[in-house]
Amino acid sequence: MARRFRGSETFKVDAKGRVSIPASFRRVIEAGDPDWAPGQRPQIVIVYGPPEQNWLEVFTMEAAYEIDEQIDAMQRGSQERREAEEKMYECSHQTEIDNDGRLVLPQKLREKANLSAEAYFASAGTTFKIWDPETYRESQAARPQRPADYDPLVNLPRLGGGA
Repeated sequence: MARRFRGSETFKVDAKGRVSIPASFRRVIEAGDPDWAPGQRPQIVIVYGPPEQNWLEVFTMEAAYEIDEQIDAMQRGSQERREAEEKMYECSHQTEIDNDGRLVLPQKLREKANLSAEAYFASAGTTFKIWDPETYRESQAARPQRPADYDPLVNLPRLGGGA
């Protein structure tokens, strides 16, 4: 099973758009880049998405290649394929992590996610999202309220066919 991103952290964004990536995320990025070797810079794909998306979603190369295969399997010319291609190809940016474990976010991407002084990294298993911290807090506050004892893991499917 592929390694997963776990946890969340906030880091400073400098004037050049450089932001450190959580150390544990770096290991997953390295493991998810089939061309990476020690001493090299691992590659990632940042999806900034359509206008209504106000965060950046980061994919390992392995995860991006898997989506490429899924898009290739879709019906050519279909609306669904065009939408998937737009998101993953037109609205994305392939880049690398520098030797200091930092990501350089181009101005266009910083503006898209409203990033200025800080970036909030939120893991999502096979991907992670980069948010403006205040925008993230607002999105969490807008979520439907659940009972205090609600456990979302109750929705997981059973494995192995057991009842």
